[in-house]
Order: sequence, then C-alpha cells, then structure tokens
Amino acid sequence: MDYLAHLTVVQHTSADYLGLLEDHLEGRKIRFSYHRPFTGRGGIPRVDDVADGLVLLGGGPWGSAGPRNVPTLIEEVELTHACLARGISVLGLGLGAQILALAAGGRSRPTALEFSCGEARRIDDAALNGYLPERYLDVRYGRDTFEPPLGARILAVTASGEPALFQVGDNALGFSGHPGFKPAIAEDLIMEFEESPADAATMLSAVRPRVREIEDALVLTMTGLVQVMGWMSATG
Repeated sequence: MDYLAHLTVVQHTSADYLGLLEDHLEGRKIRFSYHRPFTGRGGIPRVDDVADGLVLLGGGPWGSAGPRNVPTLIEEVELTHACLARGISVLGLGLGAQILALAAGGRSRPTALEFSCGEARRIDDAALNGYLPERYLDVRYGRDTFEPPLGARILAVTASGEPALFQVGDNALGFSGHPGFKPAIAEDLIMEFEESPADAATMLSAVRPRVREIEDALVLTMTGLVQVMGWMSATG
C-alpha cells in the first residue's frame, strides 16, 4: 500500500495509545509507528527521524508539572520544539498537549490525577477548518494540565472555561483529553499502575455507554485534523 504520510507516535505507557484514531488514520492511508521509550529498548526519536508528523500521547499517572513527571519530559520538549521550528506537524493528547505547550513557550501546572468525562465547547467557528464539532466529549485520564503559550488559538473550552483544545502556528494541536478514547485504555491504565483515580470504576461505567458519541464526533474532528496537519498531502 502506498501511504500518504508517516507519523511518529510517542507512547508514555503501554496502555495509552491512539485508540479510535487508528482506524481513521489507516483508512486515509496514513501510516504510524509507535515509539516506547519506557520499555528500555527504544529512546525518544531524533527530529531527523520524524517524517510527516509527531504525535505525543497521554501518560496516565505521569505528568509534567510536579514530582511525577514523565522521565523523558526534557527530551520530548526538546524534540517537540525542534519539530515546531522545522514546521513539522505536532499533535498532543493529554500529557502530550502539556509537552506541546511547554515546547511552544507555554506552561503546565499541577493538578491531581483524574479520570473525567466532561463536555468541550467550540469557541472558534473556524476550528479545524470548520470541522470541529460544536460540542464533544473531553475524556481525560491523567494529571496536570497545560497553559497554552501567548498567541495560541484557543479552539474549544471546558464547561468551566478552561482551554480544551489549542493550536500553535499552522499545524500543531493540543487536546486536553483523548478524542479517540476507548474504555480499554482506562482499564489497562488501572491494571498497569498502582496509582489510579479513586472513582475510576464509576467513571468507566459512565464512559462506556457514551463511546458512540465519541465515535460520531471523531468523524468530523479527524476530517478537519488531517487537513490542518497536512497529512493528506504529505509525501512520506
């Protein structure tokens, strides 16, 4: 199969992966390769090895603003900064969005480990070339949160008014949660780590019946996302 683009995906845990995004990428002939520095058999990729895009996934209990920082935080901020400087697209989810914010001149601040399923509201009608749904589920499993850099476009906010999705430059996006979340991600995170949110079982029961909503919103979100990122026109 001839692929239109090749994405470099950095995992922070074995449980947190692209989830529902995988089918959308494969259906568009967009190839992706996972890098798992936490296994000890592979480190953070070099910027020269990133072809058409960098994707930074969530981290479960790992954060970016306190004593439980992901061990590769400094290297990932440096890699992301280099990708931004070269105009390489960057997609950050959860912890990945915090890393994007740090690399672009923003900040992250400490918050407790949480598993939540709130609603995000679009505040920029042109977000994702007009394809971002007016409202979508913002499913988070992680700790800490981002503070976007000055000049970033805030595309969506949470019910409390906090940024839920921001854009840096032309082709870098940070989601506070995971737009392609699957309940199995949370199930595996609970099993993988001793630390988990106190109400994790309750939240799992609340999220499972809403997977169809996540799937439906993702159809529009991915249409706009691949356009903004330039993945349908890449040559990798």
